Amino acid sequence: MTNNIYGYIRVSTKEQNEDRQRIALANFPVPKDNIFMDKLSGKDFNRPQYRKLIRKLRPGDSMVIKSSGESLPRISMRILWCLICLYWILGTPAKI
Repeated sequence: MTNNIYGYIRVSTKEQNEDRQRIALANFPVPKDNIFMDKLSGKDFNRPQYRKLIRKLRPGDSMVIKSSGESLPRISMRILWCLICLYWILGTPAKI
């Protein structure tokens, strides 16, 4: 078991600032070198850094995702996103 802690950040556009998410992950604490970020739309899972992170996960590892306090429609999208994340992670050696 490796027991590494990884973090994932996604913002929709290159103009959006990811600082709040970086600060939250640093406070968790997620090592800076273990934070993966995509600046892409949330419309699908064609996210290179997310896929790279999923491939790195090993038994005992943790993945931290910062959720921002947003409106109900956005929260429901986050729940759906989390369920999809679980589906992907279950296909790796990592444990939930």
